[in-house]
Amino acid sequence: MNRKYFLPLTVLSIFFLAIVAISLSKTSTTKTNLGSSMTVFSEMKEDQLYKEIEEYNGIHEILPIDAKLDPIWKAIPGYNGLSVDLEASYNKMKTSGKFDETKIVFTEVSPKIHLDDLEPSPIYRGNLEKPMIALLINVAWGDEHIPGILKTLNESSVKATFFFDGSWVKKTPHLASMIYLEGHEIGNHAYSHPDLKLRTPDETRMELQKTNDVIQEALELTPKWFAPPSGSFNQTTINVANELKMKTILWTVDTVDWRKPSTNEMVQRVVAAVENGSMILMHPTKPTEEGLETMIDEIQNKGFQLGTVSDLMSEKRLENKNP
Repeated sequence: MNRKYFLPLTVLSIFFLAIVAISLSKTSTTKTNLGSSMTVFSEMKEDQLYKEIEEYNGIHEILPIDAKLDPIWKAIPGYNGLSVDLEASYNKMKTSGKFDETKIVFTEVSPKIHLDDLEPSPIYRGNLEKPMIALLINVAWGDEHIPGILKTLNESSVKATFFFDGSWVKKTPHLASMIYLEGHEIGNHAYSHPDLKLRTPDETRMELQKTNDVIQEALELTPKWFAPPSGSFNQTTINVANELKMKTILWTVDTVDWRKPSTNEMVQRVVAAVENGSMILMHPTKPTEEGLETMIDEIQNKGFQLGTVSDLMSEKRLENKNP
């Protein structure tokens, strides 16, 4: 071989062999580490403490609930389950080697079927296992009662979902902004309070899109929830809302406040009717302004949390602790 090529080839050969040696060393180390980890995990699973944690999980595990289409309530969101994180719990107890319930670590388990997996359908309630109530406030009139309602919600640290009529937002953007800046959720309530079950798909789309456009202009947001005026809708309504990336929200409990019932009668009727997952429909009216504080207090005294539609539709559990 020509001497002038010999030295470079030798250097390249040595470099190649070095790379191969390092690669084999890393592979060997990886296999060793993997083998060690598997051995540790295997030993952990045979440990009596680990077995006690597994037994605890068998007793306290809560299975997730899939979203479903109910024959009466239509679309119902899922709800996360709760399971013991076996390895994390074991690691917190292994130093003492003794089972300690206070060191149990829980983790939420997601359902297999979610609300988005269901066919477009109306939503009347949250999951029956979720101890939360949502307040739905449809706004097309009643401006004089809005400051008082906002004051009560603020003092009670409660957020509601306000569904805005588009023509109302166009006339009173300052009130729409006031509600939004208080941290409340905003939904779509069509533009001119139409009877949507009598409207064509194009007419329905115009009503919903025009409202979204006005809300976007006033508040720089696009609603993801739609409440049909007067609860009037058909499958076309739901499909059009879905095409606009909104789900259709109805209600579980109606204050019927627009009929001007006595405040006390309205509050007691509503409080008696609520249960896990209820959504309460109301409007900016005198009975609601006067009775909202008592309604909130009595609902909370029954053990319910209050939240927005998004809070209620979320699969997230309201607690992540010993069930």
